[in-house]
Amino acid sequence: MDDYCVILTTAGSQAEAQALAAMLVTRRLAACVQITGISSYYTWKGAVTNEAEYLLLIKTAARLYPAVEAAIVENHSYEIPEIIQLPIQQGFERYLTWVEENVQKE
Repeated sequence: MDDYCVILTTAGSQAEAQALAAMLVTRRLAACVQITGISSYYTWKGAVTNEAEYLLLIKTAARLYPAVEAAIVENHSYEIPEIIQLPIQQGFERYLTWVEENVQKE
């Protein structure tokens, strides 16, 4: 099951989140991207900040992580975007087959 993962990133606006999601799916770097609104608390440049953000849940093949990371960095407005890979240790086999069918082969 380590062949698949969820990659997390955030965006500062819904429009940016939607653009990133569409780009990743169009390039077949992700089979599915879900977007949800969140409230983030973090320290940035010495100050604690609270802002509304949009969390992207990117479902893809683990082998595509480097390409997903590069695409996000290239198209993201943040100086240091959050990009975190979470392995999928278990999953519904038919769903994971669908993921594989909808991402780049190599």
